Amino acid sequence: MSLCPEPNFGFLTAEFGMVTIGRMAHPDPHGPADLTPIRVGEVWENPVTRERSTILELPWTNPEGRAAAELTALVGAQVMGEHLHPALLERFTVLEGELTLKRDGQTSIVRQGETAEIEPGVWHDWWNAADRDARVRVEATPGERFAHMIETVFGLARLGHTDAKGKPPPLQLAVFAQEFSDVIVFRKPPPSVQRALFGVLAPIARRRGYRATYPQLSRTVLAPRE
Repeated sequence: MSLCPEPNFGFLTAEFGMVTIGRMAHPDPHGPADLTPIRVGEVWENPVTRERSTILELPWTNPEGRAAAELTALVGAQVMGEHLHPALLERFTVLEGELTLKRDGQTSIVRQGETAEIEPGVWHDWWNAADRDARVRVEATPGERFAHMIETVFGLARLGHTDAKGKPPPLQLAVFAQEFSDVIVFRKPPPSVQRALFGVLAPIARRRGYRATYPQLSRTVLAPRE
């Protein structure tokens, strides 16, 4: 028996907006890898956040390293929380419908034919508040790490390992956030608090079998590239 019992992290409920951080199941960290090559035209879906992304461009097929997809943001769709990307440029071009975008504290509506750019380091959030689905071309440059992050989050949501807003539970989030800190940082709780909390939670998470991502959800890095 450990001389240093695991502390009670129930106080994280308020910080992360979750009901519990109990021993939630996670994918098998030793499960078989999905080695199906990723192809243009396939659809990645997040049933929790109501996002469907049809792949248009793979980052290893262009000199810019750009990843592009046509996002269908269903009515009520909302990304999993306000965040920033430390080192990538994100661009939204609305093809149909409209998207509500919060950028650097300012909220606006991006309508059909309009484009919004999110520079590295800018806090942003988006959702579909309209009464019809929106189709949006989304580009991330560079996009390879971004694609792996999205693949992981969407996969966890499909497998039932997120909360009602699409965010993983704290133990999963701790190892995920450390791995993808170069790609995404959430605004709440403050990043300095997150670093301290995740530094404590991550070792506990790993002992319980949680991993930043899983072989079943890592085609971006494991599957052959055609």
